[in-house]
Amino acid sequence: MIDTHAHLDGEEFRDDLPDVIQRACEAGVEKIFVPAIDLKSSKAILELCRQHPNRLYPMVGLHPEEVRADWREQLAEINTLIHPSPITLHPTPIIAIGEIGLDFYWSRELEQEQLEAFEEQVRWSVETRLPLMIHCRKAQNEMVKILRKYENDLPGGVFHCFTGNQIEARELLTFERFVLGIGGVLTFKKSHLPDDLPAAVTLDRIVLETDSPYMAPVPHRGKRNEPAFVAHVLHRLAEAYGVTPEEVEQQTNANVHRVFSGICQ
Repeated sequence: MIDTHAHLDGEEFRDDLPDVIQRACEAGVEKIFVPAIDLKSSKAILELCRQHPNRLYPMVGLHPEEVRADWREQLAEINTLIHPSPITLHPTPIIAIGEIGLDFYWSRELEQEQLEAFEEQVRWSVETRLPLMIHCRKAQNEMVKILRKYENDLPGGVFHCFTGNQIEARELLTFERFVLGIGGVLTFKKSHLPDDLPAAVTLDRIVLETDSPYMAPVPHRGKRNEPAFVAHVLHRLAEAYGVTPEEVEQQTNANVHRVFSGICQ
């Protein structure tokens, strides 16, 4: 299995990260993708992934909730991580730009800044051919409007933590090189995803994720999430689609390698 989204640089894993990675390995998780949220975490994640080669894979970017007055300066610095100096020795390959996007759930106070920061990072994807890891909450219309401008040139990406309905899923999947990231919400008792996903989304458009340390799946709901728990998501997907866990694993892994263009193979 591949966990395409786990914040392993967080304080929640400060005391036992090696154990967390070992449990993931024992559970059958082969690779873990680690997204950034700002300049500080981008640098920290690159170092973390250097320490765990062939297991952890880094992304860099500015999360919408981290967009502040200094967003232009932060993006300029993050961009230097994507385009390191020629004298940099053995730079860690960045596999995606993320976690980026739009989030108007709490406030629209910095709406324009979020829109501009998101679009700039979308342009990075076009320029570098790195896929996008997109966070979107209460902003799908605005997000889609920006992505449409670059639709033909974008290499692809993941709509992270999809929890929407069939109509929203179908709209997002009109971006043919993108997939939906499905995590622990799928396992929640009141989740509509086990019905809506098979009705609107084929398995070749889904990747697995945990969003660790957040949103742990049943039976760990309410506890710290970790990559090993992605197995619960896989098994719930298999039930929903009426296929074997092995089929889900094979297909979602193939989807990851397609979207990320073999970068992490």
